[in-house]
Amino acid sequence: MRASRLMSLVLLLQGRGGMTAAELAKELEVSERTVHRDMLALSEAGVPVYADRGRGGGYRLLDGYRTRLTGLDRAEAEALFLSGVPAALREMGLEEVAATARLKAAAALSPALRDAPAVAAQRFHLDAPGWFASGDPPPPALAPLARAVWNDRRVSAVYKERVRTLEPYGLVLKAGTWYLAARLGTRFLIFRVPRFGAVSVLPESFDRDPAFDLAAFWAGQSAQFSRSLLREVVTLRLSERGVRMLRHIADPAALEEALASLRPDGTVRLGVESVEVAYSQVLRFGPEAEVLDPPELRAMVADAAARMSALYR
Repeated sequence: MRASRLMSLVLLLQGRGGMTAAELAKELEVSERTVHRDMLALSEAGVPVYADRGRGGGYRLLDGYRTRLTGLDRAEAEALFLSGVPAALREMGLEEVAATARLKAAAALSPALRDAPAVAAQRFHLDAPGWFASGDPPPPALAPLARAVWNDRRVSAVYKERVRTLEPYGLVLKAGTWYLAARLGTRFLIFRVPRFGAVSVLPESFDRDPAFDLAAFWAGQSAQFSRSLLREVVTLRLSERGVRMLRHIADPAALEEALASLRPDGTVRLGVESVEVAYSQVLRFGPEAEVLDPPELRAMVADAAARMSALYR
C-alpha cells in the first residue's frame, strides 16, 4: 500500500508541477504528517523532491525529472476505460486501480495538456444510477463476478435457488441495477446480479467467443424483453393533438407498430403491458383519446371521466 502511495505522490508532482502537503494529503486521503514522512522516504530513495518554503510553497520535483513509472499494467489500462463511471468502479472494487491509471496517464501528457482531465471532469459527468435510488450497498455477488469477468474464469453460483456453472462474459449497469451476461451451456443469457446467492470463482478459465459483442447482445436482449412485456393490444381513436402526444405516452417498444397501424381517422392499435397499465396511459391523453376496445378499458376510463367531471362540476 505504501509503495503505491509513494508512486502516486511522484506522479502527482510530475503531473501538476507542485502541491502543498495539505493538497497531497487531501488527494491521497492521508494526514499531512504521513505526506511529510513519505517525502522524506522518496528523498532517501534518490527521487529529487524538494520543498519550497514560505507562502505559496509546497513540494516539487527537480526541473526536468521524469519518472519511468508511467507505463500502465493490464488491470490499470482496463480500468482506465471505466473512469467515467466512478460508481461502477467503486462497486466492483476497481476504484484504486483506476485512480493510479489516471495519474499515470496524466503524467504522460505534455505540460500544456495536463489540465485536460480536470477540464473534462468539470464539463461532463455520467450519473448511472436511477433517480430516487435508495443508496443500498452493491450486491454481494458483484465483486466476485467482476473478478471472474476480468479474468475469464468460470463461476459456480446460486441463482433462483439453483446452482449453475456459468461463463461470465460481461457486466451491465442499467438504471442503477447490475446485470450479468453469461454463457450457460451453449446459450448466452442475462442474469440480475442482486438475485445471485453464493458465488464461487472457479480455478478453471474459459475461452471467450471472439464474436461476442456485449453492447450488441445487451441491446438485442433489452429490445426483446421490452417487446415481451406487451401482452395486450388496445384500440384508441386519437385527435390530431392525441396523435402528436402518442410518441410521448406509448411504450417505446410499442411505438413503431402503433404508428404503422395509424389510420386517417386517428384509430390506432397500441401494444400495452396490461389493461391496468393502458388505463394510466389513456388518462394521460385526457380528452384527446377515446377507447374503442377492449370494453373493460372503455368502462374504466368512462368511470374515471365521470368521477372527474363530478369533482369539477
